[in-house]
Amino acid sequence: MKKILFSFLFIFPCVLFSQQQWRFSVRVDKSSLNQPLSIPLDNILRDSISDQLRLFEIVKGKENEIACQIEAGYSPKLWFILQGLTSTGSERKFVLKTVEKNQAARHQSFITLTKNNDELIMQYANKPILSYRFSVINPPDGVSPLFKKSGFIHPLCSPEGEILTRIQAPDHYHHCGIWGPWTLTKINNRKVDFWNIGDGLGTVRFSDLLSQVSGDVFTEFEVAQHHIDFGNKGEDQVALNEKLNVRAWNLSDKVWVIDYTTTINTPLDSGILFEAYRYGGGIGFRATEKWTKDNSSLLTSEGKTRIDADGSMARWCIVEGQSETKSGRSGILFLSHPSNRMHPEPMRVWPNDANGGRGDVFFEFTPIRYQDWKIEPYQNYTLRYRMIVYDGKMDKETAELYWNSFGNTASIQFSL
Repeated sequence: MKKILFSFLFIFPCVLFSQQQWRFSVRVDKSSLNQPLSIPLDNILRDSISDQLRLFEIVKGKENEIACQIEAGYSPKLWFILQGLTSTGSERKFVLKTVEKNQAARHQSFITLTKNNDELIMQYANKPILSYRFSVINPPDGVSPLFKKSGFIHPLCSPEGEILTRIQAPDHYHHCGIWGPWTLTKINNRKVDFWNIGDGLGTVRFSDLLSQVSGDVFTEFEVAQHHIDFGNKGEDQVALNEKLNVRAWNLSDKVWVIDYTTTINTPLDSGILFEAYRYGGGIGFRATEKWTKDNSSLLTSEGKTRIDADGSMARWCIVEGQSETKSGRSGILFLSHPSNRMHPEPMRVWPNDANGGRGDVFFEFTPIRYQDWKIEPYQNYTLRYRMIVYDGKMDKETAELYWNSFGNTASIQFSL
């Protein structure tokens, strides 16, 4: 039997016909855990069969159906998840089939996405995952209105319902859960700060809901956000356009796997300069007020802890602390993708004596910490992150498996 090896970036050239099937195997470069994968569907997908594809994993000669989902677009893909552990060198076999419409399986999508007047809310079987705030939230009474804000994730919850994020803390009113504004920037040699919004130089605002998708494998939304320059002569101007895509993988109710992908460009003919600084961009996390130096911990892929992680580089970082869950602990594993600027990526980690010695928790992947970044006009720049949200404790071996699922490629071998 002839074998052909495909990369995910190559076009699978066959044409699907009714009642046809395609067998393939998957191998990973390094052992991985719960890895989302996709098959390119260029020159295969037709509207008439888009709801007739069924995917099966072959285990001990038996075909076990698994969920799959088509991602439409210029180059459509069929997504599925390699459930559980896939060891280096092992082979997992699959068959993709077309069936009659009345035989097409209907899996249940446990992740739902709802919208109210203020937020987009993701849930897994009625368990809260996260909320994205699109309406403006005002600061507490007596605080400058400059701190009003939209365009951030809060709350982010653990699978057992522990709220892990915090917004508008009295020590930093501009901190907003999960978010990533840029700090020291220059437009025509003029300073603009989208992070420290209390300075009145700039801010980030929700602009538009671009898309919502719910399916058997993932549920996602994509929004447009505007980075507003207040210091321009005349009216305020949009200095950066951002597309933020948040995708939650339909895995289980024991762990959340959430992708956070941000793409920016500038409409300014002069471009914009991100100056090197310890804060800015990437993905920032202000943790729950429950976490202090006494009941939380941090570990990076390079073995750094909260004592020495600040300013270091890492592929992943575990941030966890005490919670009101059965295990008494919850956390987030942050993953930086190899395609990101400055990967392994620099980090900002608050020291143990932060905020008057309480040791409140703040973490950020900061791609401009050591090098300026010139954003040229009309060009897209993308940063990709993944969050593994869990209850209990995570060890470095599990973190490494999850990073391999995000950062390493897999090969697909089709049998003809």
